[in-house]
Amino acid sequence: MNNTIEINTLKGYDAFAAYSAQPAARPKAAIIVIQEIFGVNEGIRAKCDEWAALGYLALAPDLFWRIRPGIELDADIPEQLQEAFGHFGTFDQQLGIEDIEATIHVARKLLEGGKVGAVGYCLGGRLAYMTAARTDINASVGYYGVGLDGLLGESHAIAHPLMLHIAQADGFVSPEEQARVHAGLDGHPKVTIHDYAGLDHGFAAQMGKRRDEQGARLADGRTADFFAQHLG
Repeated sequence: MNNTIEINTLKGYDAFAAYSAQPAARPKAAIIVIQEIFGVNEGIRAKCDEWAALGYLALAPDLFWRIRPGIELDADIPEQLQEAFGHFGTFDQQLGIEDIEATIHVARKLLEGGKVGAVGYCLGGRLAYMTAARTDINASVGYYGVGLDGLLGESHAIAHPLMLHIAQADGFVSPEEQARVHAGLDGHPKVTIHDYAGLDHGFAAQMGKRRDEQGARLADGRTADFFAQHLG
């Protein structure tokens, strides 16, 4: 069953929407799907539906609601891509983490105390790392997160498993930045990093021109195994 639910902010003064996909049977855990810079669009909703098919409650919070509720953009349309870049520049990431934390609370309530994971892409990959460092999420996965080398000072706060998928030909994350991420995290007992040679940013997009089928299936399989291990 798929629908939209309302989530109160941590302070309780406002509320925002989240796409919800529920499995046919009782959920074994919950997974928060963290959007790219394109909002909770068709691709993000489809990822939620896939997790629900695997037995998880999946929630995708509308993190851009303070900019404008219900933003849905297509990376393959140049004008919409430029609009998305603009939203990245104005988005308050700390408030985004607070909204993810509020979603964690709702997910645990819906599960009556079960485990909650998070998986994010692009901006969401960065937020997945921040969620691992700043909340009590049970497990997190970040796909081609941007600017992670600037967040390495928070790595000591990562207390639960974190998996990162790095596109080695990422047009938004240089080889030097990737090297700094490896240098800062390769020895971390809670962090696992997978590199994807020759693949660019967005290779695991659910649909569209950015997707690399082989790379996406490999990364998604690793993510599914990771969540089965740490949320099951």
